[in-house]
Amino acid sequence: MLRERALKVVLGLVGLFFSAAIYPAIGGLMDPAHSDTGDTMMMSLYFALGIFLLIAVRNPSAHRSLIAFATWSSFAHAVVMSVLGFEIASERTGFLIGSAVLVAIGVALIVLGPGMQSGRLAASDGA
Repeated sequence: MLRERALKVVLGLVGLFFSAAIYPAIGGLMDPAHSDTGDTMMMSLYFALGIFLLIAVRNPSAHRSLIAFATWSSFAHAVVMSVLGFEIASERTGFLIGSAVLVAIGVALIVLGPGMQSGRLAASDGA
């Protein structure tokens, strides 16, 4: 019960954090000449993921695949940002801090994520 409550809190916080990506996305759309189009597109994806994580707060076990996607995509993004941080010295600090945040999100979701339900296991064994 405590683990599920903690997961709901983490999902809510991460969902709000990712949903806040709408602000840089809108900024990039309003002034595309002075923005990185790749970042604008990435922020739109994070915004959408954030909305769905907020929806998952109500019933995390029904959204296991979404939580797994948020977990592993956070790890993947962190790896790419870390490599870029070592390649682009002027961006190193920002990329490594961003990577650490994404790794923390991924670890929190993987530790607290809902496990397989025993009813689902029994149903899959009989199939």
